[in-house]
Amino acid sequence: MRMTNMLHFTENHRFCVSRDFSLSSLDYKMLAMMYQPMIGGYATSLYQVLYQQISADRVGYSPLEQQRKLFLLLELEQGERGRKYLIEQSSKLEAIGLMQTSRKFLPDEEDYIFEYVLFPPLGPNEFFRNQHLTLLLRDKVGKFMLLSLREELLSPEPEECRDANSEDLSVPFYDLFRLNTQVIDYELEQALYEASASKQNGEGRLDVTTKGFQYADIIMRFPRGANNRVFVEALKHAPEQMAAINIVAKKYQLSLQETCRLLDEDGVFSEEGELQMDLLQYNANLFYRQSKKRDEERERVLARGEETEQGAEASTDKSVEMQFYLEVPQQLRGECTDHQYNYILRNEPYTAVLKMFFTQGSIPDGVLNIFEKIDLNYKLKEEVINVLIHYLHIDRRSWAKSSIEAVASDMLGKQIATYEQAVEYVREKISYKQKAASKVEAAKAGGGAVTRGRQGKTQKPHIPIVVPDEGKAASSRLTDEELEAARRMAQKLDERFNRKS
Repeated sequence: MRMTNMLHFTENHRFCVSRDFSLSSLDYKMLAMMYQPMIGGYATSLYQVLYQQISADRVGYSPLEQQRKLFLLLELEQGERGRKYLIEQSSKLEAIGLMQTSRKFLPDEEDYIFEYVLFPPLGPNEFFRNQHLTLLLRDKVGKFMLLSLREELLSPEPEECRDANSEDLSVPFYDLFRLNTQVIDYELEQALYEASASKQNGEGRLDVTTKGFQYADIIMRFPRGANNRVFVEALKHAPEQMAAINIVAKKYQLSLQETCRLLDEDGVFSEEGELQMDLLQYNANLFYRQSKKRDEERERVLARGEETEQGAEASTDKSVEMQFYLEVPQQLRGECTDHQYNYILRNEPYTAVLKMFFTQGSIPDGVLNIFEKIDLNYKLKEEVINVLIHYLHIDRRSWAKSSIEAVASDMLGKQIATYEQAVEYVREKISYKQKAASKVEAAKAGGGAVTRGRQGKTQKPHIPIVVPDEGKAASSRLTDEELEAARRMAQKLDERFNRKS
């Protein structure tokens, strides 16, 4: 809870609690064993007090009451010290994902009320998939205690069922029930529509809706002491700038809190208060790319930490039809036949296929990292990745990150999802390259064709030298009398030139 002025959060302000769930016995166990070691017993008690403001068999909103009730129930000192302590405990609940606090302004009373929205604790499966919560609990109780809690809360699947093929026998809704669509109840539809609309308005503030963020949403969450507070307040009378902010927020999937943070950056507004759209979009793009990178890394870490269970499809070996056979590379000719090589590409993991081509030592970390990203983040199938590795080798492409990622991106863009499609893709690429090479050879063999050098500059065409015929050359020679006459003419010209000079 961000409060800079204690006079804006007192025991005299009113509050209400909102929740749409009811705690089960497993939820209580998660609170006591998982959440309480992370946030402490007092924050857990605050959560329980807020939860009890609504009857356990109901969901919705509690009536408005003064916050003095919370101070008395928690035995807090009514004053600045008690307020700071309550804010501190509320912040722990908010950071851990159990509560969200919002402040609403009532124009008629010219005062604020506080709304505490409660969320249920995560289940054991979801909790251990959350990297932040898992690492925080490990720091609090230790690694071995964490593993012990996991074993206590998660019951493993029986070993006999792990390798068995499953078949869905569930009955769909419309196989049993038939709805009467002839009768239309307008009152019921209106009531359901109003309920869903009010719920969307209450929850839609954290995400960009169709209309986008409103000025009231931004100004309520923008820090009062921020340097850009004056410029943000001026957005109330600048609908064009609000539209531009919503465009950026939708484009880069920004939440309301992230949008406010970017609007508080230096230089986002000019000295005259104009929104610098280019800088805002640049910062939003950086934030989006960094968040995407963190999400991808977190996804890979979680995937490495979990035990991947092979399903029925993965445990069954797949055969390869003869028409989709790939030729065995020269490096592996003596080790496996065409059938064995294509069987490996279709059924083995990409790490085993990489090991076949990196025989002199271990696989470089850079190569493993990029293929791990292609597998876990890009979601390319193992058999497609194996064909990609085959193509990189036979085409003598670079094993650098940019080269591998270029081929993977091309496959993703062309929606290559099966082994057969990947083989057709490789054959098409190789055929295109061979045709281009044959055109170059034909151009070289053509003789007077214009060629290009290494620098890409056009070289001058070869101009043949014409050798005169010997008979014509002999007939063009001068006789002795003609030579003597030419010498006399030259002497006369020299004499004239000497006289003039």
